[in-house]
Amino acid sequence: MDFLNKYKINIKNKELLLEALTHTSYANEHNTKSYERLEFLGDAVLQLIISRYLYENYKLSEGEMSKKRASYVCEEALIEYAKDIDYIPYIRVGNGIVELPDNIIADIFEAILGVIYLDQGISVAEDYIYQVIIPYIKNNTIFLKDYKSALQELTQTDKKSLEYILISEIGPAHDKEFSVEVRIDNMVFGKGVGKSKRQAEQEAAKDAFRKLAIRVED
Repeated sequence: MDFLNKYKINIKNKELLLEALTHTSYANEHNTKSYERLEFLGDAVLQLIISRYLYENYKLSEGEMSKKRASYVCEEALIEYAKDIDYIPYIRVGNGIVELPDNIIADIFEAILGVIYLDQGISVAEDYIYQVIIPYIKNNTIFLKDYKSALQELTQTDKKSLEYILISEIGPAHDKEFSVEVRIDNMVFGKGVGKSKRQAEQEAAKDAFRKLAIRVED
């Protein structure tokens, strides 16, 4: 369990770290503890550290900070951090579990953070988050999968009109390419191309969402 070495973290209580890496299926089979209580603690620590960072570094309203924080503690984001940290091979699962669902892998990220907090203190936990997550925030990385829903939510707060316009549809029936524009209050904010109209709309929404997210930060 040396995946924390690259962050210069040496957990003293190895059993606690092992607990954070233990799925309930394994815990039930071996009469031991699972990650769940540590995940509860780690979630609170994560929310605090990210909240403080946003408060100190961005001039955003309460609602804007909440949205931004949510996008970096969502399941998609935690899965990406898990790949960076590379703790997934160390997760203990029971017999018959072939592949863990993403939500469990994400929960274990928070459980590990809970261990770091208990074993090393808040300053080490904060430094860990600054190494793992803050670079994604600084780069304005987008983790959301459903950009249409995210864009709809973002524009609803300002009561703006939102529509997707099919610009072109080219190619044979079996290999079409669609081009779509997304317009907010009749102004083009994003463009997208895809093999289906739905895919093109998602790409257009992604383009528009990123532009609006940058405007919010400015």
